[in-house]
Amino acid sequence: MSDNKTPQKSTGLHIGTPAPGCKKKDPILVADNIKKSFGGLTAVDVAHLEIPKNAITALIGPNGAGKTTLFNLLTGFDTADTGEWHLMGNSLAGVPSFKVAKMGQVRTFQLTKALGLLTVMDNMKLGAKDQGGESIFKALLPGTWRKQDNEIGEKAMELLKRFKLDAKKDDFAASLSGGQRKLLEMARALMTDPTLVMLDEPMAGVNPALTQSLLDHVLDLKQQGMTVLFVEHDMHMVRHIADWVVVMAEGQVVAEGPADTVMKEQAVIDAYLGAHQDTDLGVVTGRIDIIDEGGAK
Repeated sequence: MSDNKTPQKSTGLHIGTPAPGCKKKDPILVADNIKKSFGGLTAVDVAHLEIPKNAITALIGPNGAGKTTLFNLLTGFDTADTGEWHLMGNSLAGVPSFKVAKMGQVRTFQLTKALGLLTVMDNMKLGAKDQGGESIFKALLPGTWRKQDNEIGEKAMELLKRFKLDAKKDDFAASLSGGQRKLLEMARALMTDPTLVMLDEPMAGVNPALTQSLLDHVLDLKQQGMTVLFVEHDMHMVRHIADWVVVMAEGQVVAEGPADTVMKEQAVIDAYLGAHQDTDLGVVTGRIDIIDEGGAK
């Protein structure tokens, strides 16, 4: 990572000993007793979870641990069987996804949701909140919303330039590469001026050439005062940028703590790292090469 992007880790985020469900000094999201079952199989059973404000938190765990299901519950894309969760004191339980986004909590998806037959610019404009032209009656009177639409277009263009997608603004979203669609989805999320950005495997399927750009943008979110919660399997990325790590297994939170220490806990090794416990998982995911004593890879 370039020198001006060297991540400065946030410390002192928790109260007491790091442990599942431990208190945070300044939580932005607090969840209690969230449970979700599918056909008798418990997918999520989280007793208590707090996400620290203005920090980057990684949610890790093996496939089937319940990470994406928890994301879906917290963002209103699925309904919990039980539980309460609050964003900055405002209850989100039972709130539909579009209202959750308006309240400041937005998410991206592992499989991007860009609208392929719309242009990149139109995808961006769709992300803006409270557009006057969305009203059936106001839509018939362009004078009532034209100024706002121009302002939204200017904001979208600024974000596209930041994400280096401005040259693609008139292209159909379907023509973008997988990594570019990830960038578009992240940029579109910022059109809502969020306080909490939730990224579901932002590096999945991304060309290595765009990996650095995505990492930089995640770090930029924190520098701009936002809070980030992301799901990721690449442990090298987690160690590099995460201020705090939450580990899930079989639907439950089994460990929490700073990235450098939590992965050494036996519960994490047993639940997730397994046979790779003595190997940086950046090697396992192919992002780091091992060089033996003879100099060969």
